[in-house]
Amino acid sequence: MVRLFVALPIDDGLRDQLADLAGGIPGARWVPPENYHLTLRFIGEVENVLADELDEALATIRARPFDLTLRGVDVFEKAGRIHSLYAGVERCERLLHLQSKVETALQRAGLPPERKRFAPHVTLARTDKAAPDKLISFVQAHNLFRAPPQPISHFCLYSSRLGKEQAHYVAEVDYRLEGATQSAGASEE
Repeated sequence: MVRLFVALPIDDGLRDQLADLAGGIPGARWVPPENYHLTLRFIGEVENVLADELDEALATIRARPFDLTLRGVDVFEKAGRIHSLYAGVERCERLLHLQSKVETALQRAGLPPERKRFAPHVTLARTDKAAPDKLISFVQAHNLFRAPPQPISHFCLYSSRLGKEQAHYVAEVDYRLEGATQSAGASEE
């Protein structure tokens, strides 16, 4: 069994900018910069045979490169409790198109449909034990955060190994977007 998810990696420059936001909220568990990513689809634990089939399905995806822009910070809550702090994403049709293709490919390979609506974001901290007023103050202080666009030329299939302190993510397979070069992405049409 292997625990998997599909995501966009975050480059070093953007990773540094996000890491600069971390801190100042007692009780928050900040995500280590090496674990920053934008999840396109959480898969969960699957047998190795299915993992191979999912890899094959993802390899058939054709989508164009695009620029990803992170903008603002906010919180996710469930049942009235704030559980995580995240950096938001500026609307991007090519990102939505890619995510839709990932979802379709994984369903064709045998996964059930994702129940949650896609809400693109990069998680910064788990906040179950942080005071809500501190979180709201943090969001208000950083709501104008905007990072320069990051060219997206590929997406990855990641494995996740749970540890005592944090999960460890490994990019198992890179999938290049059509027309992508090693160093360039294309602007959104």
